[in-house]
Amino acid sequence: MSVSPGLADLSRLYQTEFVRSARAVGVLWAVCTLCFAIIQVVILVQPSWVGTTDTRTHQAGPPLPSGTMGLFEVCMESDWPVPDCRGGLSSLSPLPSFQSVAVLVGVSLWAVWTSVLCLCLFRFCSAATVYKICAWLQLTAGFCLALACLLFPDSWESPEMRVLCGDSVGSFSPGNCSVHWAYILAMMGILDYAILATLAFVLANRQDALLPPEGADVTAGLLMSA
Repeated sequence: MSVSPGLADLSRLYQTEFVRSARAVGVLWAVCTLCFAIIQVVILVQPSWVGTTDTRTHQAGPPLPSGTMGLFEVCMESDWPVPDCRGGLSSLSPLPSFQSVAVLVGVSLWAVWTSVLCLCLFRFCSAATVYKICAWLQLTAGFCLALACLLFPDSWESPEMRVLCGDSVGSFSPGNCSVHWAYILAMMGILDYAILATLAFVLANRQDALLPPEGADVTAGLLMSA
């Protein structure tokens, strides 16, 4: 069955506009994925998950230490400009009370960086398949990060936290401390992963559903040549 020239031109115009919009949104999604993969490294290594607050200075008795704590390090303020830190990522040994949290954040980090590496598959696989693979990896990363954020307050009743935050510390009770920016950034990362995964699924479904069957191969080639 022959196709009229007008319909063929309309189909060609449709494919061109689709490729342009899909390419723009796909590039934005890929850039956001790469940016948050870098932020995920910062979340893992920074000793700023929890730290002391100013309210400790108004309490009676001897002054409590001041500092911050992460998954791998405890940093105490000293007379020197540089804080005195114990532990570190170089030993690949997280603090005993935060081992499970560090493992979950590590798995989340692996998943998001794997999704970044999967961007190279656009050269070998269909765009819909790559988007779906990345979406599931980002969902895995978000799920692991959510579990880590839930387990972290439950691990506060530990010797390291008692030294930094006082004896009033307990599970989900930070004592004389409060959560710092790294933990808040991890909480925001859960929402970010949900948005990126949803966008990846939408892009994959657009590749499968909106393109005419005979134009799928042409569109894939145009995406790669762009």
